[in-house]
Amino acid sequence: MNKYLDAEKALEVVVYVSHRTNDLFHIVKTIYFADKMHLENFGRLITGDYYVAMEDGPVPSGAYDIIKFVRGDEYTYDENIINIRPEKSISVDGNKVIPLREPNPELLSESDIDCLDKAIFAYAEMDGKKLWSIVHREKSYKKTPRNKPILLRDIISLDISNGKDVLEYLDS
Repeated sequence: MNKYLDAEKALEVVVYVSHRTNDLFHIVKTIYFADKMHLENFGRLITGDYYVAMEDGPVPSGAYDIIKFVRGDEYTYDENIINIRPEKSISVDGNKVIPLREPNPELLSESDIDCLDKAIFAYAEMDGKKLWSIVHREKSYKKTPRNKPILLRDIISLDISNGKDVLEYLDS
């Protein structure tokens, strides 16, 4: 269970990003970089999700579970994901995520949207091999065994330029 995940907001983020790219790999990496940017500038993650060090780089666990649920992957999903009825908001065909509606801006803060837009601009349409190479250089990812959660403290201290300040802020 992902106790800090705001599943409704995570779905909104997936809908928002999928309007700019339908590719699953690009969606989850764009979310990662938006979250990192938001942590650096505002001291919090956009949806409260945590990241797993998967073979293709850091993946937001809850957002990915939402996509897998809609795709029909066999797994025991958290009730919070099932209850938001994500199949009414996105369709998934293999690794293609198709938004079925416009994003609801009421669920995203101004800072959320700003970081998402900047990450979308930088990463959503980047060549897949180049993006793969970039995410595999993340120190917190390299430190974490595959398929294990990446510690938030590691993302902050190893991959954010003002990590010391962010950690002090979060610890206060």
